[in-house]
Amino acid sequence: METVRRAINIPHAMADDILKTCVPSLVAKRARSAPAQIALSSESEELNYGDLDRRASRLAAQLQKLGAKPEAVVGVCLERSTQFVVAALAILKSGAAYLPLDPAYPTERLRFIADDAGIRLLITNSNLSVAFAGCALELVDIEVKPPSGDLIDPQVCADHLAYVIYTSGSTGQPKGVEVTHENLSHLVAWHLRAFQVGSADRTTFHSGIGFDAAVWDIWPSLVVGATLCLPNESTRLSAGAMRDWILKEQINIAFVPTAIAEQLLDLSWPAESALRFLLTGADTLHRYPPPGLPFAFVNNYGPTECTVVTTSGIIPPHENRAGPPSIGAPIDRVRVRILDGQGREVAPGTTGEIFIGGAGVARGYRNRPGLTGEHFVGEPRMYRTGDLGRFLPDGEILFLGRMDDQVKIRGYRIELEEINALLRQEPSVEASVVIVREDTPNDKRLVAYLVARNGEPDEEALRIAIRRRLPDYMEPSAFVWLETLPLTPNGKVDRAALPRPALPNDSYVAPRNPLEETLARIMAQVLKLERIGIDDDFFQLGAHSLLGAQVVARVRDEFGVELKLLDVFDAPTVAELAQKIEQALTAQLAAMSDAEVDAALARASDG
Repeated sequence: METVRRAINIPHAMADDILKTCVPSLVAKRARSAPAQIALSSESEELNYGDLDRRASRLAAQLQKLGAKPEAVVGVCLERSTQFVVAALAILKSGAAYLPLDPAYPTERLRFIADDAGIRLLITNSNLSVAFAGCALELVDIEVKPPSGDLIDPQVCADHLAYVIYTSGSTGQPKGVEVTHENLSHLVAWHLRAFQVGSADRTTFHSGIGFDAAVWDIWPSLVVGATLCLPNESTRLSAGAMRDWILKEQINIAFVPTAIAEQLLDLSWPAESALRFLLTGADTLHRYPPPGLPFAFVNNYGPTECTVVTTSGIIPPHENRAGPPSIGAPIDRVRVRILDGQGREVAPGTTGEIFIGGAGVARGYRNRPGLTGEHFVGEPRMYRTGDLGRFLPDGEILFLGRMDDQVKIRGYRIELEEINALLRQEPSVEASVVIVREDTPNDKRLVAYLVARNGEPDEEALRIAIRRRLPDYMEPSAFVWLETLPLTPNGKVDRAALPRPALPNDSYVAPRNPLEETLARIMAQVLKLERIGIDDDFFQLGAHSLLGAQVVARVRDEFGVELKLLDVFDAPTVAELAQKIEQALTAQLAAMSDAEVDAALARASDG
């Protein structure tokens, strides 16, 4: 471990170039020097640097003809894929900034973000373009080869925009964070130095495109000429499958969100693993790595407003250490201050609000000058996070939660007031409050407490409204209807008095056959419940995509059937999902020869 600690403090050969040159120029330089080197690798495609640069340059020339230039923002709505990387690089090469629009988001949210950001160009494909029907946008189909054209040097400066990413907003609407090329270059330079990334390395693009960690996944690797590897959807959401994929693909540096990282620490790892660094962040880390891992485990912290990473540190192994792990120390050219309510430095070891200054601080919120003024303060300029922390004796920082109603669930930053604002717009809701409950340790869930207007709850209408406008991670796992919300003597909602949600066992229907029994057991174990009935909705019981991926993996192990995560969303009850498993088993049986059927029956009888 000491060898690793020394390694992350040595300079990187490209540091000066990175801080003087914008990212797209550095990727183009890499393509000229090593065009045959593999840049992107997925299960369906490999793309070398020469082809990546040619495809991106051709698309960039088309974008320039359509008006892309410095300070313009161009949207890209594509799934996490090699196509997304080509599109994002093309936008940067055109001189514009890219705005990722995750196609998993509800249509209304996508349309709001596109309109709020003021984009006029959007790269997408024919399948996803329907979400933007009727919008005042010029759509560019990534699957249609652009016409030939010369790319004009856009003369990008360090203070020009590189990307815009939208986060949850306390006003009831998401807000866009504007990040410059200078911000991005400092992130890349630190990353390459800290983890000594080279062109022989293989790294991961694990993050969803609407999550700012995708910025961190992509650009350091492409700048240095490494190979960026994309796990498929079922792999990236399952710790076991992710471990196996990392080993098979000989990944050297991987980022995964905290929920997956903590599961990876529980798995066995061969000593000869190629993995040097397992990076994590986006949520509170609750545990230390066990002794004997063949890689360094690195915890990271940083709001979107400060270019992904603000602090970073290797977490040493401990088996019985009390207290949570730290979030590390400030990265290169970033300063962290911890202040009290009057803006004064707190005494060492004292809790205060985290303020961030230096090279990572973004320009501000797009089209929100008032909000920018509230959160980007002082001279020199700092971002006030609303996070609580304190310095440890070794200079690292302990994260201690939030000062307000902003929370993180599965790595996503959520303003609870955004959910509340939507709920209060519904005709059936008189009053509401949304909180995070952690009734099971390390298992945070959103719960909505509501008072019905005219005493007529309409939970189904609420779920439809939420799914139409908010991403799945912002849907409460439970809706609790009360006659009135409990209040403190000061007239505020008494959150401590809000009851624990009851499980819907009063409508329990038992499994009817062995398949349903096995599936009900799998779902109950994943949800950490004693039992679930065959008609209980998996997601209404508190599940989310990560838990859905665990069900997919368990079904694969139990039945030898390869479901997709979408199957669990489409058939969220035991009864419905059992039918999909039966159909898959029937299809497998029909495709088998008599000899294969006999062999399978023999294996089953031996088991």
